Amino acid sequence: MKRIIFNFLPDIILREGNKVYIKANAISSRELPYEIDVVAENLYVPWAVDISDEGKIYFTERSGAIRIIENGKLNLQPLITFGPPFVSQGEGGLMGIALDPNYSQSHYIYVMHSYAQGGKIYNRVVRLVENNNNASVERVLLDKIPGGVIHNGGRIKIGPDKKLYITTGDAGNSKLAQDLTSTAGKILRIELDGRIPKDNPIINSPIYSLGHRNPQGLAWSSKNILYASEHGQTGHDEINIIQPGANYGWPLVQGNKDSKEVMIQKPLVHSGEDTWAPSGIAFVNQGPWQGKLLVANLRGQQLLTISLNENGTEVNNIESWLKNEYGRLRDVVQGKDGSIYLTTSNRDGRGNPDVYDDKIIRLNLKKNDI
Repeated sequence: MKRIIFNFLPDIILREGNKVYIKANAISSRELPYEIDVVAENLYVPWAVDISDEGKIYFTERSGAIRIIENGKLNLQPLITFGPPFVSQGEGGLMGIALDPNYSQSHYIYVMHSYAQGGKIYNRVVRLVENNNNASVERVLLDKIPGGVIHNGGRIKIGPDKKLYITTGDAGNSKLAQDLTSTAGKILRIELDGRIPKDNPIINSPIYSLGHRNPQGLAWSSKNILYASEHGQTGHDEINIIQPGANYGWPLVQGNKDSKEVMIQKPLVHSGEDTWAPSGIAFVNQGPWQGKLLVANLRGQQLLTISLNENGTEVNNIESWLKNEYGRLRDVVQGKDGSIYLTTSNRDGRGNPDVYDDKIIRLNLKKNDI
């Protein structure tokens, strides 16, 4: 049995090979190798963050606004505030954001949001174009993704292949996650103009992987391995390595269980009976956490750092940081200078906000690490 080291107490459960899980509450007793400052506060559920080459911080608020932090200051005027048919109910609203790889020339911004039509809630992915600090919808890239007040997924990222990846939840209808005619409970992959990539695993379909309950994080390693975070039903929150066309089991199985019906891709790691509610994730390529996968936890109210083997396919160590210090953590991204940005989610109806919530927090490299 391979020994995996966890900074967790009290009960550690180890599995053979690269499939591991824990049944524990994470604790942290080390000195954080970063300095902390708050770059913005009094926000409303800052859901996702992306950073331009110029260092401007773009983020979504679930209530419908895209806002910018420039030269350390929050612009008072939103870049755009979505109106009807946009809706923000429960876990829905304005969610993921990604800047175009050629943003300085194209001024394209990709976002995912909820909207109401015919008495139902859907999600869609749109491309915006920015002009003089104002943005407008240039085109709808993907429409009629099943949505609701729970399980909307919502993370969007542009991969190393310059394709747009989108996480979708099962919208509270678990059967949709196994339905290849539905875009719910999936990770989707499209071109930046909305076309279906010719090398997708299913011809003429945006589906890249299936069997997901509520995935909320995407990140690629330096070896271009795609990782995703996913909420379990009761515990069994997962970090998965995403393979094209693979089935991740929901609702047939969760955690490390096998299915008699279909071939299931098992998680890299899951939380056992504990609940993390993992949301945004990031792979760090510089600084003291270089080579680690970071996972922002909502209910877990912590930041997890996952140390991986050289190939990025096995977990060697998991540590918890900032446990209960800032409440629910929604997103985590790395800036180009190595700083780590976190968003809190204490005003989402499930947290205990203080008078300054919600916040965007920056973990700065210490001077001796620069």
